[in-house]
Formats: sequence, structure tokens, C-alpha cells
Amino acid sequence: MKLEKINIENIDGQLFEIKVVEPDNSMPASFTHYLHNHKNGVSKFYKKDALKFVKEILTKEYPENNITNKVAEEALQLLIFDVNKSVPFPAPEKPKFKFIDLFAGIGGFRMALQNLEGKCVFTSEWDKYSKQTYKANFGEIPFGDITRPQTKSYIPDNFDVLCAGFPCQAFSIAGKRGGFEDTRGTLFFDVAEIIKRKKPKAIFLENVKGLRNHDKGKTLATILNVLREDLNYYVPEPQILNAKKFGVPQNRERIFIVGFRKDLGINNFKYPEPTDTEAILENILEAEEVSVKYYLSEVYLQTLRNHRARHESKGNGFGYEIIPNNGTANAVVCGGMGRERNLVYDDRLTNFKPVTHIKGNVNREGIRKMTPREWARLQGFPDNFKIVVSDAQAYKQFGNSVAVPAIQATAEKIIAKLNYK
Repeated sequence: MKLEKINIENIDGQLFEIKVVEPDNSMPASFTHYLHNHKNGVSKFYKKDALKFVKEILTKEYPENNITNKVAEEALQLLIFDVNKSVPFPAPEKPKFKFIDLFAGIGGFRMALQNLEGKCVFTSEWDKYSKQTYKANFGEIPFGDITRPQTKSYIPDNFDVLCAGFPCQAFSIAGKRGGFEDTRGTLFFDVAEIIKRKKPKAIFLENVKGLRNHDKGKTLATILNVLREDLNYYVPEPQILNAKKFGVPQNRERIFIVGFRKDLGINNFKYPEPTDTEAILENILEAEEVSVKYYLSEVYLQTLRNHRARHESKGNGFGYEIIPNNGTANAVVCGGMGRERNLVYDDRLTNFKPVTHIKGNVNREGIRKMTPREWARLQGFPDNFKIVVSDAQAYKQFGNSVAVPAIQATAEKIIAKLNYK
């Protein structure tokens, strides 16, 4: 695990250098959550582990010194001053509401709700690479597996909105459609348990379009019944929103589920109307020449053509697709033909010497995959969003992410109902 150095000056007249590691426990997450929440009363949920974390690191790094609780406390307080200065997306200084971010991925929900002046007070995400991206952009390490009671114990009280893009593999029409028989499908019930215990004012859930008709509608009916009857939330009929209607050139349909605690007296809600902004692929393409590594080899390109021809001969439409500059991309996904369904023409390549191991020569037709940055833009992430992982992981992360503009437009409607706008 890569170490991160943090200098702590003038603690009892000594100079310390903390190397923050990420062991398989909750202390690093508690540490960063404490730093981000020292002003809002939520820090009490994280302080004990945060102090223990700092003390253990200092004791290990400086065994010749007596690392007291006072030293650890001072180190913790000194670290607070720089917590929001070194990340591209700091929390708002005067937040209007608080939310938690479950199954956080790389922070699409967080990006959207911070843009609306919300403060994230708890984050969970189990994937270690997504955690790296999340930390690089928001300065916070997410807690891990939300199914564990220990992880749930760190969730603070009195937050306003629960956000969860709960795992969708069990409901996707492209998967086995195992629904609640699939253990990933049952993760919804972990969300329900948290809602029952913490009773947030509002809930905001996102999933794949296929959830609506999975098991002839029984899966969604079960979810809505849990929210409406068991948990006592007003939940209007879920709506499918398409990212391309909210300013990004990607045909990405997702089902949104919004709910409000019934005692608030909210009994109507309208999902956002599409924006007037019509984006095309050209809006998100790289301005400069991209690396040859994104260009397909002649051999692979022919393989794709043969593959599509076989399917067309059987009456199927499946296969690679080249998106015109004035067109709309297909939904970016993390597996299968995700990248090959979103190829582009780009004739600016000047160096055709391969930088990766490929079969054959680089194609001279200008056909390439989109870059991770282009996928980030398709999902509505700004260009200062840091990509700190390999291309393979970046494609996976953006493919799994939510489309930020659609999330933000819906969240704005939720916050307006809560009278925080």
C-alpha cells in the first residue's frame, strides 16, 4: 500500500511525519471523517478512532518518543487546518444541509449535492480503487462494507438526506436477473435498515432502468412497499431519467426513487424537467491529439467487424459502434462491449508506433476508443476531477458511476421540498 506523508510541526516542540496507510479497518476512514466534520457536531462519531489512529502511527514511526493522548490530540487539531485546501472538491464552508453517501463509488452523488451546498457526513464504498479516487478528490476515505454492523455504527444521527446508488447487477436486464435471490440484490435491505434506524428527512436512490420490470415488477413493488409501508415514507412513483436530457451527450437511462418522511407533511413531488441544453459528442472530445494506445489495431478492428457481421446474419443488432461527432454516446458501462460501443473517429494521430502490446498495426482509419477523461465528461464530471488509477479501473469507475447532472437536478428538487433552498 502506498504511503502518504503528512508533516506535523511543533507538537511539544518536536517535528513528526505521519505516514497514513490504509489497513483493513475503519480507523483511516474515521480519521478523515473526523477531519471533515470537526465543526458540525458529527465528529463525536469519529474522534475516538481518529485519535487512536494518529497515536498508533506516531508511536510506530517514533518509538523513542512518548506519544501521549495530548500529542495525538494536538496532531489531530493541526491536521484540521489543511483538510479542505489540498483537494479539488472541498465541502462547502457554510453548508445548508447534511447527507450521507452509500455505495459511493467515486462520488457522483457527493459531487452533485456539494454543488447544492450540502455537507457529506458519512461515506461508504468497498472497492479499494474507488476509495483511492474518492480520497484524491474529496480528501476523505470511505468506510468499507456497509453490510457490516461495525460500519453501520459509524453513521451519525440527524442527517437530512440518504443517498444510495445501491448495486444494480441483480436487477440489470443484461445480467442474470436474480433480484433478491442474488446476494447483491439484498443490499437494498441494508439501506432500509439504515433508513429505519436513522430516519432521514429524505431518501434518494438510483438504479438501472431494468429494476422497473424485473420479475414482472415484483422487485420494485417490494422495494416501494418497504419504503412506503414498513418505513413510513411518502414515495412518489419512481421515474426513469435520461442523462442526455440534462446536458451530457450520453444515452443513459436510470430509475430514480425519491422519498420523504411522512411526518414532514410532504405529499407531492415532481421530478426535474429536461434542460434546454442539447449536448453532442463533440462537446466532450479531447481537444488535443490523444495517445496511440487508445487507437484500435487493424487485427482487433477486423475482429469487431467479423463479430458484428455474425450477429447481423442472425438478425441481431449487437456489435461495435462508432459514434459521430454530432451524435450521442451509448451508455458507458464497465464491462462487456462498453468501450467498443462508443468508438470515435479521430484522424489527428501522428505517431502510429504502438506503446502497448497489440496484434498487428495501428489502424489508419482514425478509429479509437474514448479516453477515461472523455468518459468522465460523459458522466458530467468536471475536468479537474482527478483520475488517479489505471485506465482499466477508470473505465470501470466511470461506467459504474451516476450521471452527475441528472442527480443534481433531482437533488435540487428534493432540497427545495425540504425548504433548504
